[in-house]
Amino acid sequence: MDTFRVTLVSFMIASGVVLAAWFCLIIYRGTLESHEDDQMYLADPMLAREQEEVVGRIERINPVIRSVMFTWILLAAVSAGLWIWEGISSF
Repeated sequence: MDTFRVTLVSFMIASGVVLAAWFCLIIYRGTLESHEDDQMYLADPMLAREQEEVVGRIERINPVIRSVMFTWILLAAVSAGLWIWEGISSF
């Protein structure tokens, strides 16, 4: 296998791994959001603190999800570009 194809396969594998990580992060955020309540617990400060922790986790994971998504888009674009370049070069 030549170097170009190894590079293309490497980018495609990396793209798949990053996409799987993105799906896992989306599922994790969904489970966090299912534990979040929309009501404020004014009577019980312990419940209010737990809700603040859940919201804090969601706010911390959102930028990570966004950066993983952009990384996947970049890897997918590079993989597609290499695949197209290989197709054009083979003519």
